Amino acid sequence: MNKKRTLLISAISIKALVVAAFIWSGSSKGIDEAQQSRNSGPTTFSPEIPLTLSFAGKNIDFDRYDMYERLDRELSSLTYLHSTTMLYIKRANRYFPIIVPILKQNGIPEDFKYMAVIESNLSERAVSPAKAVGLWQFLESTGKSYGLEVGAEVDERYHIEKSTVAACKYLKEAYSKYKDWVTVAASYNAGMGRISSELSKQQASSSMDLWLVEETSRYFFRMIACKEVMENPGRYGFSLKAHQLYKPIECKEITVDSSVPDWVTFAQDNGITYYQLRDFNTWIRSSSLINKTGKLYKVKIPYKDDMYYKKGEKPSVFDSRWVN
Repeated sequence: MNKKRTLLISAISIKALVVAAFIWSGSSKGIDEAQQSRNSGPTTFSPEIPLTLSFAGKNIDFDRYDMYERLDRELSSLTYLHSTTMLYIKRANRYFPIIVPILKQNGIPEDFKYMAVIESNLSERAVSPAKAVGLWQFLESTGKSYGLEVGAEVDERYHIEKSTVAACKYLKEAYSKYKDWVTVAASYNAGMGRISSELSKQQASSSMDLWLVEETSRYFFRMIACKEVMENPGRYGFSLKAHQLYKPIECKEITVDSSVPDWVTFAQDNGITYYQLRDFNTWIRSSSLINKTGKLYKVKIPYKDDMYYKKGEKPSVFDSRWVN
C-alpha cells in the first residue's frame, strides 16, 4: 500500500514538472513582453518645470535652484493630487464668472482668482483650523475691518460677492504699500506687518527671498503652480469634457428688509428646499433672521430649470483651455 502510494506521488510529481516546463516555455515570451512593456514607459512622470512664468503681467524666472525646486514641489503636488485639482477646474467654471469681474472692477490682476483656489479649494463653506472662513478665508476681526458683517445670523465672510470685494480692498491696500503683486500675495497669508518686518530684518527686496514659515514660503508658489496647471491642464495629464464642469446656475434675487421668522418656510414659499436656500446663500447662518435695523439683504433663489444637468444642453465653459 505504501509502495503504491509512493509510486503514484512520484508519477504525479513528474507530470507536474513536465506541465510546468511546458507552460514556462510557452509563456516566457509573454512574460518578457509584459516586463518590457512596463519598462518601456513609466506611469508616473515628473512634470517639466517652466523656467519662466507670468504672474500679474510680470515675468518671473524659476531657473535659480530654490525657485525651481519650490515650483517643482507645488506642480508635482497639483499634478498627482488628481481629485483635488480636478475639482478646482470643475468648481472654477461656476465661481470664476463671479469672482473675475469683481477683481477687474477693483483694479486687481485677474491672476488673483487663483488665490481663492488655494485659500479655500473654491468651497464657500471652507473653515480653517484658525476659524478663517469662506472663499477668501477671512478671520472674524479681519472680515469686520474690511466691511463684512459677522454675526450669529449673518456672516458675510461666506458671501461670494461681498467677500471678494473685501479681499480686493485688502489687496489694493497692500499694493499701495509694496508696489509688487508677489509681495501682496505673500502678505495675504502672513499679514503686512510680518512681511514688512521680515523684509527689513532679512534685508531682502522680494518676498520670494524671505526665510518664512513653510506655509507662507510655499504660498506664492502654490498660486502660480495652480495658475500653470489650470491654464494648461492637458500638459499635466488632466482631461475634461465641457459637460463635466460645474455649470453656473442663474438666480433671481429677493430683497429682504425685515425679519424672517423661519428660513425653511421662506425657502418653500419660493419654490426651493431649505438646503438649496442655504447652499446659494451660505452667509445665512441661522434658521431665522431678526433684522431689527431693517438692513437690506439680497437672497439668491436659483431658477428651477437651471438647477438640472440636461442631456443635450450646451455647456457654458469659462475657459476653453479646460476642456478637450
